[in-house]
Amino acid sequence: MDADTALPSPAAKTTTTEPEPPPRPFSLAARAALATGLVLAAFLGAIGLTLSKTNADSARNALQDRLQNFVIAYIAGTDVSRYGHPLLPDATPDPRFSRPGSGLYAVVLGDRGFRWESSSAIGRDFGFLKPLAVGDHEFSGPVDTRMGRLYYYSWGVALDLPERKPVHLTFTVAQTEEQLVSSNAVYRRSLVGWLATLGVLLIVLQLLLLRWSLTPLRKVASDMSRVERGDSDHLDSQYPLELTGLTERINGFIDSEREQRTRYRNTLADLAHSLKTPLAVIRSQVEAAAAERPQLRDALLDQVRRMDELVAYQLARAATSGRQTFAAVAVPLAGHAEDLVRSLEKVYAAKNVLCEFDIEDAAAFHGEQGDLLELMGNLLENAFKWASHHVLLVAKVQPQAGRPRPGLWLSVEDDGPGIPEDKIEKVLQRGVRGDERVQGHGIGLSIVQDIVRAYRGELVVDRSPEFGGARFSVRFPPS
Repeated sequence: MDADTALPSPAAKTTTTEPEPPPRPFSLAARAALATGLVLAAFLGAIGLTLSKTNADSARNALQDRLQNFVIAYIAGTDVSRYGHPLLPDATPDPRFSRPGSGLYAVVLGDRGFRWESSSAIGRDFGFLKPLAVGDHEFSGPVDTRMGRLYYYSWGVALDLPERKPVHLTFTVAQTEEQLVSSNAVYRRSLVGWLATLGVLLIVLQLLLLRWSLTPLRKVASDMSRVERGDSDHLDSQYPLELTGLTERINGFIDSEREQRTRYRNTLADLAHSLKTPLAVIRSQVEAAAAERPQLRDALLDQVRRMDELVAYQLARAATSGRQTFAAVAVPLAGHAEDLVRSLEKVYAAKNVLCEFDIEDAAAFHGEQGDLLELMGNLLENAFKWASHHVLLVAKVQPQAGRPRPGLWLSVEDDGPGIPEDKIEKVLQRGVRGDERVQGHGIGLSIVQDIVRAYRGELVVDRSPEFGGARFSVRFPPS
């Protein structure tokens, strides 16, 4: 095979194990949502605790007022006989005082061992109660007793009698904490339910607001993808004031990159033209001056020819654009492949080579059109040169999720003699031909190799499974 279709260097084909990429940081939306969720959870939790404690204190104060009112009702209804014996009212301020074990109890302690209990307190142990001095009152609880945990209110009073000593009594009303605990539990459940509902609504509202706020950034990313795919020249959408400076600078960078590449290629083209003219003059002068010395003429012409080829190779290598972040357009393969094949069929008409295509409709090259023509031209010319009768060009799209540009797989096969494995290394060397009898100088494949490397692709040679000759496969990764 001719070395006019370069293969990758051994170093380029070496497979290395890349370290795992670091984990991707959270997106702006995820960061904002997480921060908002944490702050909202802490805020609603603090509100819940505050309201729950406030309700508990309020319920405890309400219980104290209620027990105090019961005590006042009993004091107001109590009388003293002429003999100084306290007479408690038959009517109770609440029916539960008349039901045994109702949880609401009334106890009255007096002088000389006097003790009165409501019907609900009969058989209950109230040994923890102590008489209070006149005018003292006490609210306490919850107190652990055999009847459970109790809250109680006690008030020491003195009932005056005419011409007799006052009667000292301590009125106590007690209630189990079950009602208070149950009331607080109901309130907490209701509070948690409402706060959770409010929290969910606030999070949904925050996410909607966040999505709306980040819409311009998503628009910038979408427009950047369109520019990278070659569907647009610039970021041309209207953006908020905060993003205008950024998008204008990106557009300036895109224009600068394209202008620099254009100037570079134009400069190289001018240099190529300038160098070819002096070389042509030298060739003509050598041919004219060295007519009498054919050996000297042949040697000088051979060196001039080599200089011309080296200049052409180096200029073509330097002019390779390589992978571009902002491609102007995606270059379709089908039309250019047909034009190249028609030209080669004329050059190699005597061989009667049939070239077949297997090109997907969406197959396109994301780069400079000149690089694509140089790449396919050298591969196809090499195949036509060595083929017996058949050449096959295959081009397939290789998309990848998360990448704006799909990958491209391109292969050229022929039914020629192929390349023995033990000669691949030699053919890979620039300037070496597989057969010295075949015309060429062994630099076309090197240009192909440089183009493939510039676009971060991979070039592999093996045997064609269909024709038995050589197959050159080029893969450009998604970008």
